[in-house]
Amino acid sequence: MEAILSKMKEVVENPNAAVKKYKNETGKKAIGCFPVYCPEEIIHAAGMLPVGIWGGQTELDLAKQYFPAFACSIMQSCLEYGLKGAYDELSGVIIPGMCDTLICLGQNWKSAVPHIKYISLVHPQNRKLEAGVKYLISEYKGVKRELEEICGYEIEEAKIHESIEVYNEHRKTMRDFVEVAYKHSNTIKPSIRSLVIKSGFFMRKEEHTELVKDLIAKLNAMPEEVCSGKKVLLTGILADSKDILDILEDNNISVVADDLAQETRQFRTDVPAGDDALERLARQWSNIEGCSLAYDPKKKRGSLIVDEVKKKDIDGVIFCMMKFCDPEEYDYPLVRKDIEDSGIPTLYVEIDQQTQNNEQARTRIQTFAEMMSLA
Repeated sequence: MEAILSKMKEVVENPNAAVKKYKNETGKKAIGCFPVYCPEEIIHAAGMLPVGIWGGQTELDLAKQYFPAFACSIMQSCLEYGLKGAYDELSGVIIPGMCDTLICLGQNWKSAVPHIKYISLVHPQNRKLEAGVKYLISEYKGVKRELEEICGYEIEEAKIHESIEVYNEHRKTMRDFVEVAYKHSNTIKPSIRSLVIKSGFFMRKEEHTELVKDLIAKLNAMPEEVCSGKKVLLTGILADSKDILDILEDNNISVVADDLAQETRQFRTDVPAGDDALERLARQWSNIEGCSLAYDPKKKRGSLIVDEVKKKDIDGVIFCMMKFCDPEEYDYPLVRKDIEDSGIPTLYVEIDQQTQNNEQARTRIQTFAEMMSLA
């Protein structure tokens, strides 16, 4: 198990090296995928490497010229890294206009980082309508054309179908992992759980799938564990801050489920079957539920979280609120009400990729752990 985790850690701590290695070994290019949903299968079908871009802990300097102080923390970090050359191994980036700040980022990228091609993508919010599906197919056709310009050859539809199957297998494997991790919550601590999921953003999905399958096999060979601490579900955009994960572990809190855009939302919805590859990808967007970025007049997210909490006998829910994230902030009052009306304790923790001090979060999490112990 240590060898598997060590390989994943190496990739997460130095994604640039992983990208360079892939390019040197294959002679192919790499494409950056900004949050939250990108058609990675089209990139994969071209033989190029899709690379997840979710910002990181960094101080802002150059990005201040393009964004106001109240812009989303992730987008500011992403632009800062782009301006400082961290993404120079990429031949292009897909930036979906899924929120106001992502739309601004796409426009800023064209002038701030002109040497890395910007590929625009707009998801329809009336996604359940056939008109919405047709619109997204046309958007994906545009993305495909832009990617073909970068790679220099046509991306065959048969290859996209093959890539969809590769990705669906990866999604299934990741769903299997989070279920097995739940049964081994003392071994799979919050930082390890995050590492396993995050490493998939910097590797070919086939390779990551095999690593995770090996890890699952090793966990299944061990006896199931009774959680030694309190069990929580994390919801929000992301929670990959080392400080926050360490604070959870320091307070004997196990993450046994999540509703994070960077984690489970990435793999809980398969691409459906069908004859047209791009239509299959478009219909996946129609099928996504419980995400703040996907229009949902029935607001199912709260009930989905409550169902998961009851299913796994979870002690509490932590809202990992990305600083200045409008879609998540709009959802928060409604989702919190659904959860608390079901008698489930909740905690609000602000996630800021520019902060150097998480002591306030430490105090709040420590108090929450004590509250759950008394419940």
